[in-house]
Amino acid sequence: MFHSYAAIGDSFTEGVGDELPDGSVRGWADFVALGLAAAAREPIGYANLAIRGRKLGPIVDEQLEAAIALQPEVISFNGGGNDMLRPRMPEELVAGRFRQAVHRIRDAGIHVLMLSGANPTEHLPLGRVFDARGARLTAQLNDLAELDGVTFVDNFSDVGLRDIRYWSADKLHLNALGHARVASNVLTALELPVPAEWGVAEVATAPPGPRSRRTAAYYRQHVLPWIGRRLTGRSSGDRRTAKRPTLEPVAPDAAA
Repeated sequence: MFHSYAAIGDSFTEGVGDELPDGSVRGWADFVALGLAAAAREPIGYANLAIRGRKLGPIVDEQLEAAIALQPEVISFNGGGNDMLRPRMPEELVAGRFRQAVHRIRDAGIHVLMLSGANPTEHLPLGRVFDARGARLTAQLNDLAELDGVTFVDNFSDVGLRDIRYWSADKLHLNALGHARVASNVLTALELPVPAEWGVAEVATAPPGPRSRRTAAYYRQHVLPWIGRRLTGRSSGDRRTAKRPTLEPVAPDAAA
């Protein structure tokens, strides 16, 4: 049973796509914190240092040691999704840095919750290229799941999670349903109950959503701004800071 939890990563872990009425984001890591608190039947400490737009290198350089310094009992680690979307991806370098980060967390005596990101490639331009990269990266890191003190949650291989029902309008980030499903995958991997009020099982048994279509409006609203940021060297995470940089209490009865 874990009583303190820190999350590091990019937009996937920050919770982008699961926007709340006040403009903040929630996401799967917040749901996991609620699930841990419910299982413990008492408040737990939760920090989320993830920042959207970060490639794996900055995640490791800027977030890893900060998370370890909080001395949580478990750290969730995901990264590499933004590397995969670049024209060139140094796959061996990315896999090597990911591997080093996992070992660093283990060496600190902290349990590693290692996640692959959800797979959006059925809905994206050049999706086959990104799908192949993601599959190769996941395969290179599968052996880490056999280490003591590591729990691996392979969302990339969750075929049901690829359904358009789980994705936000930009088709790159999960929506609230998708984040809840990832949280369900995590709690299941930890052998903890998934709160029924999340509705994950009910949604999973519903008919698939309509086939994804990429319209001119989609390219105008989502693809072109993304290309613009790449050409100018900007990131969606520029000038952003972690939404929850320290361990703060999450009560078991907190609203999801």
